[in-house]
This record gives sequence, structure tokens and C-alpha cells, in this order.
Amino acid sequence: MADRRQHREQPAVTTDETALIAALKQREPQALAQAFELYAAVIYRLALSILHDEQQADGVVQDTFLKLIEHIDGFEGRARLSTWLYRVAYHECTGRIRRAKPLLNLDDFPEEAAVMPAHFVDWQTLPEQALSSRETADQIQQAIDGLPPTLRLVFILRDVEECSTRQTADILGLTEAAVKVRLHRARLALREALAAYFEEYLHR
Repeated sequence: MADRRQHREQPAVTTDETALIAALKQREPQALAQAFELYAAVIYRLALSILHDEQQADGVVQDTFLKLIEHIDGFEGRARLSTWLYRVAYHECTGRIRRAKPLLNLDDFPEEAAVMPAHFVDWQTLPEQALSSRETADQIQQAIDGLPPTLRLVFILRDVEECSTRQTADILGLTEAAVKVRLHRARLALREALAAYFEEYLHR
């Protein structure tokens, strides 16, 4: 899965975000509605990918926006608003996991070794229908769900939600180098997990 992003510096807060943050601090109702429209779906997907529970994911969305209302006055713009919200959502998720299983820590899960897949299929040679079918989408989602949590989160933020390396590092409290390593491992693991399926598809 090639990285489609251009690597360039981005301002901590965009002009549009500056106006939105100012409106949020003024408690303007339409500002909260705008923030919800912009970020709720992404926060929900992130929470669902971690918790695998729709009700819990809905709760994370609600709690994240409650924290936005409570703490927006202290937001100084050192990170983008979206990054701050994703970080809040991530901590809400890990908090729910720890409350349910106090001894469980996401960092306790081993990461896959960075080795080349034993089975390899060049995805660029696959017919378009192989990559766009519902069956393939289900297979890819199962493969993503099967990644270790430490790799899955980085993959979702970078390749699904298209966050930058810096944003992902800020959200998860990692170095940018660690994000790159985990993303590389996640992509290799997905290739390995999907190789058998695509080989079968090509021989149908």
C-alpha cells in the first residue's frame, strides 16, 4: 500500500481551524455542530477499531466532545484541533480497556517481526474488480482486525484516516521513527495475511 501523501510541513492550526476554535471558545452552537460534522465519524471509526463495540465507540465520541466543551478554553493551538481530538479519543478508548481489564495494556501486545512475507502477491497486477469487490473489502477488514493493536492503530491512522506521521506520533505518544517502523510492519503483515486470498482469486 503505497504512501500517497506528500511529506511537507503543516501549520499546527490552519486558518479554518483558528476560526472554528475561536467560535468554540465563544460557545457558539453552530461551532460545536461543525466540529462534530468534521470529526465525529473519524473518531467513531478509530474507537470502533480499538474497542470492536459500536455502543462503546458511540460513548467515546460523546465523551470526546464533552471534553472538547470542557477544555477548549485551555486549547493553545500547539497541535491541530483534529490531532488533539484524536488523542483524547485514543485515551478514552485505552481508559475503557483498562477499566474493563485493569491488567491489560495495549503496549503489552507483541509486534510482528519486520520480515518479508513468506507469500507475496503484487497487488498492482490484480484486476480492478479484485480490489473493489465487497468480498475483498471484507477480507481486508478481517486482516486489519487481525493485526496486533500496536500495529493496527498506526495503520488505521496513517493509511485509512490519512493522518501524517507527525499527527500519528502525537496522537499515540510515539516518536515519528516508531510510527514509520510500525506502519512498515503492519503493511508487511497485511500482505502476508492477504496473499493466500489473492493467489486464490487469481486462479479462479
